[in-house]
Amino acid sequence: MSYEGKMLKDFKMPTRKDVEEALMISLFKHNGIVKEFSADEEIVNELADKFNLSEEQRNAYLKTIYRKENREKKSLLWHRLLFRAADSLAKEKLIIRPTQTFNLTNKREWMLSENGFDKVLHTLNIPISQKNILPTKSYEVQKIVNKLKETPRPVNYNPFDKERKLVKVNRETSIRARGFRQAVIEAYDFKCAVCGLKLNSPDSSLWEVEAAHIVPHSAMGKDDIWNGLSLCHLHHWAFDVGWFTLLDDYSIKVSSRLNLLPEFYGKIGNYEFLKEMTNNNSKILLPDSKEIFPHHNSIKWHRERFF
Repeated sequence: MSYEGKMLKDFKMPTRKDVEEALMISLFKHNGIVKEFSADEEIVNELADKFNLSEEQRNAYLKTIYRKENREKKSLLWHRLLFRAADSLAKEKLIIRPTQTFNLTNKREWMLSENGFDKVLHTLNIPISQKNILPTKSYEVQKIVNKLKETPRPVNYNPFDKERKLVKVNRETSIRARGFRQAVIEAYDFKCAVCGLKLNSPDSSLWEVEAAHIVPHSAMGKDDIWNGLSLCHLHHWAFDVGWFTLLDDYSIKVSSRLNLLPEFYGKIGNYEFLKEMTNNNSKILLPDSKEIFPHHNSIKWHRERFF
């Protein structure tokens, strides 16, 4: 038995397989990303708590002698076990190493792959179909997000995908759709562009806000950030059915049919849901970068289609 193996046995540490499974679940709960393991990182203590590790187990050291340099190196046994588990998962292509994610996000993080995402959903008995609404990012989805945000803004943008076919969703189209959703809601800081609502579920597993297509899929609209808006459920519905649209200066224009509504329609208590958008020439909230503002060609289509 190796020195490291003996230490793991002597301190009755959890098995590597158990740590691998716990790490995958923690990655899922942290939306697919955790930082590199170090003493002050939340994930290290979170997983230690999961296994009810004692202070002795958490603080046990491995000692390595560098004979040529005549020095001794100490490393925490628990950190080594976490790294061994992560390294094993990376070899199975279930998670991505920090050296790779750094090239994508400029952060040294462990990240779920699509295969890893599928595996943890299976472990937790969550249907694969839920991937399209979960906020968890995979490495492959993050690549789509980066591409959507970094592609230069076209002057003459065509929001229609003439080659789009209404076919059964496959792995590639699912990744593209999730990348579009993530890129749009991140661009708006997870807020509704109309009312500013920013809210997630108590367990942080779901955001209330949605990525709305300006030119919808049903009209062959593209999954591009210039064809997207971040909207809460209610404003998403109101936008899709034509209760409001946008002008070229991103101000909100409400349908003239508002005046034909019965007195008690469109109210939430004393709050006038639709009329509130007509006050003070309201404008939507926009991303920090003008490069990813909704494109006027997309807005024009929506305005002409519904108004």
